[in-house]
Amino acid sequence: MNATFPLNPLIYTPDFEKVQDDEGETIKELVDTLQEIADITSKDYGRAVRSVHAKPHGLIRGKLTIHSDLPDFLKQGVFASEGTYPVVMRFSTSPGDIMSDSVSTPRGIAIKLMGVAGERLTGEPTSRTQDFLMVNGPAFLKPDAKSFVSGLKLLAKTTDKAEGLKRILSAALRGAERIIESVGGESPTIKSMGGHPETNILGETFFTQVPLLYGKYMAKFSLVPIATELTSLKDAPLEDGRENAIREAVSAFFKAHTAKWELRVQLCTDIETMPIEDASVVWPEDESPYVAVATVEAAPQVSWDDATSPQIEDRLTFSPWNGIQDHRPLGSVMRARRQVYESSSTFRKQFNGCPMAEVNALEEV
Repeated sequence: MNATFPLNPLIYTPDFEKVQDDEGETIKELVDTLQEIADITSKDYGRAVRSVHAKPHGLIRGKLTIHSDLPDFLKQGVFASEGTYPVVMRFSTSPGDIMSDSVSTPRGIAIKLMGVAGERLTGEPTSRTQDFLMVNGPAFLKPDAKSFVSGLKLLAKTTDKAEGLKRILSAALRGAERIIESVGGESPTIKSMGGHPETNILGETFFTQVPLLYGKYMAKFSLVPIATELTSLKDAPLEDGRENAIREAVSAFFKAHTAKWELRVQLCTDIETMPIEDASVVWPEDESPYVAVATVEAAPQVSWDDATSPQIEDRLTFSPWNGIQDHRPLGSVMRARRQVYESSSTFRKQFNGCPMAEVNALEEV
């Protein structure tokens, strides 16, 4: 949507972030637990995959165009001036092991902008990219990194365990979720455990869930389908029981159709109702609506090729900390992700013996 009434966004100050005394220990626990998942899956597959969002469903090339009529308060960071950036997008689902799509879990998208100028957060000083990582839910399952550790440890213990039982459990959980949704509710916990409806990933709206700097302000981001060909896929069922049903659906779409989304931002206007450190809080849209700042478009293309896509997949890395200072990640969950993503990327690079470097042009993908 466009801004139809004035907003008064808060200017970021360091006081909005509260680092916990034992945050370093928490981050170490997260790194160790995710490494446990990586050790199991790399032994199984003979190559290292991501510790979360391991299964890709499509690698898409496209472009992001900044809107030309943004008000001054939205002209921040990457969005300070109109222009077009090449992008590569990776669709995925959340587990750290690669399973049949009949084990249905939350969906994600990672977006990498190329040719972005600005002071870097981390990584190679010559890099000119900006990553945005999103999933199809407006808020994180837990408030902070510490509360997320216990759930992740449980997940690690189920990695590579009885996929057949996981399929049965997923079917039962989807039934429970349908009952909840039939009376107007929704359970992010049930969805995260395998109860996500078996629907087309291209009909989803995606969210960063946790905030980033938006220049001098703070914001969450969302990617919203606007092309009719995408909006018609909202809640559209997949072909039941197919191993790679999501990937096949993405591939079928991009053989014939152009995809178009809006990238939107929700600015923090009240630190009490829109906290930085509690990632489980859905920021109220009646106080600060999501406002469109750019359009993302992808023409018909081959979204997955078994002969080449796995090699591209091994070389690509995505992290919320790969970008510029104007979009620095905020809050406990995001601070933890810095070391977690670096550790995962380093392990994949070493185990696979595959060079990893930031791509700065679509021709490099």
